[in-house]
Amino acid sequence: MIYRSWMRNQGFGAGVFDGRPVIGIASTWSELAPCNAHLDRVAEAVKRGVWQAGGFPLVFPVMATGETLIRPTAMFYRNLMALQAEELIRANPLDGVVLLSGCDKTTPGLLMGAASVDLPAVMVTGGPMLNGKYRGQDVGSGTHVWKFEEEMKAGRMTREECAVAEGCMARSNGHCMTMGTASTMACMAEALGMQLPGSATWPAVDARRFEVAQEAGQRIVAMVEEDLRPSAIMTRAAFENAIRANAAIGGSTNAIVHLLALAGRLGVELALDDFDELARPVPTIVDLMPSGRYLMEDFCYAGGLPVVLRELAEAGLLDREAMTVTGATIGANVAGAECFDPAVITPLSEPFQPAGSGTAVLRGNLAPAGAVIKQSAASPELLTHRGRAVVFDRPEDYHAVSDDPDTDIEAEDIIVIRGAGPRGYPGMPEVANVPLPAKLLKAGVTDMVRICDGRMSGTGYGTVVLHVAPEAAVGGPLALVRTGDTIELNVPARTLTLDVSEDELARRREEWHAPEAAADSGFAWLYTEHVLQADRGADFGFLVGRRGSAVPRESH
Repeated sequence: MIYRSWMRNQGFGAGVFDGRPVIGIASTWSELAPCNAHLDRVAEAVKRGVWQAGGFPLVFPVMATGETLIRPTAMFYRNLMALQAEELIRANPLDGVVLLSGCDKTTPGLLMGAASVDLPAVMVTGGPMLNGKYRGQDVGSGTHVWKFEEEMKAGRMTREECAVAEGCMARSNGHCMTMGTASTMACMAEALGMQLPGSATWPAVDARRFEVAQEAGQRIVAMVEEDLRPSAIMTRAAFENAIRANAAIGGSTNAIVHLLALAGRLGVELALDDFDELARPVPTIVDLMPSGRYLMEDFCYAGGLPVVLRELAEAGLLDREAMTVTGATIGANVAGAECFDPAVITPLSEPFQPAGSGTAVLRGNLAPAGAVIKQSAASPELLTHRGRAVVFDRPEDYHAVSDDPDTDIEAEDIIVIRGAGPRGYPGMPEVANVPLPAKLLKAGVTDMVRICDGRMSGTGYGTVVLHVAPEAAVGGPLALVRTGDTIELNVPARTLTLDVSEDELARRREEWHAPEAAADSGFAWLYTEHVLQADRGADFGFLVGRRGSAVPRESH
């Protein structure tokens, strides 16, 4: 009686307390997260669907980790968000949950939290912005930021022109409309079976975005009745499907970190090398920025992810029997998908990029636990390169000298940025694709090899080696590199080698001292004490695994 009476102060009549499923709508709406600022309206559409299906919908907030404004990086708070979502889902009297996400960390964060509780759940992403338009050309969020910055540094674009362009780049609600991490993770949620078919790509302002949200509200009520839980959907087969789909769409390298963390929550065996081995036979068939020409709006109207999944299934590259939130298999869901623009979604027989051009996993004495590189966004001639290391202990140290016309960095050098890993920054920010030195941009140089223990935005591009593990802050070999050392990158051989003898490295290690801790209290202390390395998804060690929906010491 006491619980019902308090709920009735919101105007709910006695009829809703008749044993119908209580559906939580976990919303990451926030005006501080521009990508998620329309999720309040998406939540209303979900609520309509829940009511229609005979459920009782209740919206509750979860912190929004928008990469656009949050400091030091949204990745620093992904695990906190996942923990918050998990505890809120478990603590409240919910039978199922709809997860509303937008900006890139909110999708994996909500999935991680829901996976640990393992109540019936369905994901609804907020959708991409409309295509950017500037002076008669399509411009992509993120991707063109880097391009315009380079143009300005090279003196080919003015600040006034950049100010006009920034308003043309983000002209509607929604997340990045390039194949950045937000779009990639929306597609990963669909490929994993946790999002309704075709719903990853509808633009945020398209009426059909709200239609699928309403459908998700209807579907979650049925999932509760069927007791269809995330653990029955996100199996090893589902993760293999997602990895292959990521290769086919030219997705973000950040998907690797997020999928590894998510698999850890579910107890699914998944390793860094799986991302290379499973992706090698898969060509890239979606021609989207940053690797290609088009944007998410074009991908949507061409048929969206179901077309990609159907192509993979027909080639034997998709496990058709993997279960999805629809209650049907993924093979059944995409069997009738049609492609309406083969320039955007090419057939596997004539792919945008050949098999083997996806994300590669590198190993060697510089990255014993692995590193990754997005080949489709790199310069082919630099995928095999040997050069002099120019080392910076923090990204800020590089930025302090990058515009100096007298800098001694040359085009053949390899820029090493360290101190940007999970513990080192802390939070593993998207700083690896630093712009080239201004003097080289003015000379017409467009790419250089860069190596970092941090991440790169999914909207970024260039020959950038990322996620080097172990990171420098915990004493990984990256901490021992010195300016003047020779580094060899050989992507075809999957190696990253520091050309320094083992004896010399041992001597340097004796001289090395760990950097001071980022903090001795608060969340920063908790983070640095418990975060795992990139090859394990940078989750907190104490959050790995499923804990179920039972409330500890529940009283009656």
